[in-house]
Amino acid sequence: MDDIQAKIIELEEELTKTKYNKRTQHHIGLVKAKIAKLKESQVSRSRGKGKTTGYSVKKTGDATAVLVGFPSVGKSTLINQLTSAESKTAEYAFTTLEVIPGMLVHKHASIQLLDVPGLVSGAADGTGRGKEVIAVVRTADLAIFVIDVRVPHELLALATELQAAGLRLDDSPPKVRVINKERGGISIIDIVPQELDQGTILAILRENKVNNAEVRLGEELSIDRLIDGILGNRVYLPSLVALNKIDLADKKVQDAAVKYIRSVLPRTRIVPVSASVGSNLPAIRDAIYEQLNFYRIYLKEIGKKPDMDEPLIIRHQPSIEETCRKIHKDFLAKFRFARVWGRSAKFPGQKFLLKHLLADGDILEVHLR
Repeated sequence: MDDIQAKIIELEEELTKTKYNKRTQHHIGLVKAKIAKLKESQVSRSRGKGKTTGYSVKKTGDATAVLVGFPSVGKSTLINQLTSAESKTAEYAFTTLEVIPGMLVHKHASIQLLDVPGLVSGAADGTGRGKEVIAVVRTADLAIFVIDVRVPHELLALATELQAAGLRLDDSPPKVRVINKERGGISIIDIVPQELDQGTILAILRENKVNNAEVRLGEELSIDRLIDGILGNRVYLPSLVALNKIDLADKKVQDAAVKYIRSVLPRTRIVPVSASVGSNLPAIRDAIYEQLNFYRIYLKEIGKKPDMDEPLIIRHQPSIEETCRKIHKDFLAKFRFARVWGRSAKFPGQKFLLKHLLADGDILEVHLR
């Protein structure tokens, strides 16, 4: 164990012995800031070390989802059921030795699924190729946890490893903006009232080497979310739990597993499946699609029928401006107006300008100069 890891353990033990209240808030905030700083130095020091053969995957399709799980939970079997991937399967651990990509085509969207080596405890510190695997997860758009229904407690270990590596599941980035200045100290603008006192906030900022800045806080922040906002290098991912091997468990075991998963990831989506027998595959395809928050926009040329066979697929609700940019760069320069048919229009063919937000399934007709 190196000096940095030893110091992290020492500080984490100190946290467990300190009960949070208004009197201890400042101390806990400072300790957590020190832990975050030490972990950042660990990550920086380890970058570039070791080989990463087999982990460079070219992203393709409309989005990428990574299957995360301990060895032998059925990730390879599931990805083979959902895609045309050929990932080796066996009844022993560490079968998957490289990233295996496959393509799931569902509701017109092309979703790249990646089967990565099974994560093990200590992955964030590099155990079992953990850092390489986590690097793949950080570039994805969705984390799919494959969990054996009989051992749901494995989810806590997986979520803890990803948390330690700077991933935040089913959450949004904190509304913290740090505007650095050359001098003048720190000024804090509370757009939303804070439960944290100013002394705690200042101590956390200074521990993270923020000494001259205007800091805007747009939500009520916990210590952890304040630190995340200051660091600004966290990755925010939606998650999905594929509760696998349900053919081997009765309803009581399944219900207990779901309850436990909810205690670990309250906002995740859970889909019971059996990859080996192919049960409930339509439900998990739908869940993957919905967790990625796709919008299908159908394009229409003036005077012609819309193309209902190949929609434009966009993640998150798009404006007409964003849609035009995705069609062709010249569309924005020559844009006059657009007509829209669908749920975002009050009547068929309503005229809109660039800032209008489209709904899933809308038909868009762009008029150019």
